[in-house]
Amino acid sequence: MEWLGRLRQQPEPPRAPSRRHPAPTWREDDLRATWQLVSLLLSYPDDRLLGLLDDIDEALAGLPPEASGPLGRVVAHLRSVPLAALRSDYVDTFDTTRKCALHLTYYAHGDTRKRGIALVQFKQAYRRAGLEIGDDELPDHLSVLLEFGATGDVGIAWKLLNDHRAGVELLQLGLETRRSAWADAVTALRATLPPLDGTQAEAVARLVAEGPPNEDVGLDAYSLDPRLNPHPDDDLSLSDHFDVQGATR
Repeated sequence: MEWLGRLRQQPEPPRAPSRRHPAPTWREDDLRATWQLVSLLLSYPDDRLLGLLDDIDEALAGLPPEASGPLGRVVAHLRSVPLAALRSDYVDTFDTTRKCALHLTYYAHGDTRKRGIALVQFKQAYRRAGLEIGDDELPDHLSVLLEFGATGDVGIAWKLLNDHRAGVELLQLGLETRRSAWADAVTALRATLPPLDGTQAEAVARLVAEGPPNEDVGLDAYSLDPRLNPHPDDDLSLSDHFDVQGATR
């Protein structure tokens, strides 16, 4: 992705207390590799992606079966369907169906002011790890977040994924309802995450019943200077959220 070329070090602001999440149970190398492949396989199908399928197959051989199995099925689907049909299906699934949105903050906040603030917090989190992304792309896109976790700060990505776990679950439900082949990519991602806790399960149930909030105000807060954000991002350091040395597959 082009935004990786804009990686550069930034001064680190003071940190605030944050919610801790369970430690990963996968080895970090497997976690990063799985996230990288999920990011690729959830991207728009084009000649470049199809040209990477042999390399993806090779990488799958070294992953836990909880990831290699479902991701292998996605690869098989991409090989078996003509590119034009893949592109049409992708747009119909992810771009015209909000129940399968790849933007994680949409599920919790809809198109409300709170979503604008959440997007600012994503951007701040990336900046703290030295990554700047342009205003032409939203930082909560799942492929962007997973690419960041795979190649950058796995601890920050882990926190953001778990903070927005309800969105991951709703994306899975939406894809399964459509019987989409891309559901297997999210299945592999979910295998890397801890079981839902009570708060997350309640959030999923509430959003399934009620849907995202509805407030047609746009995303103006996202364009604000992040320094003006009244809700600074939580402490997102790797060591504060789990013990890397203790993580095993």
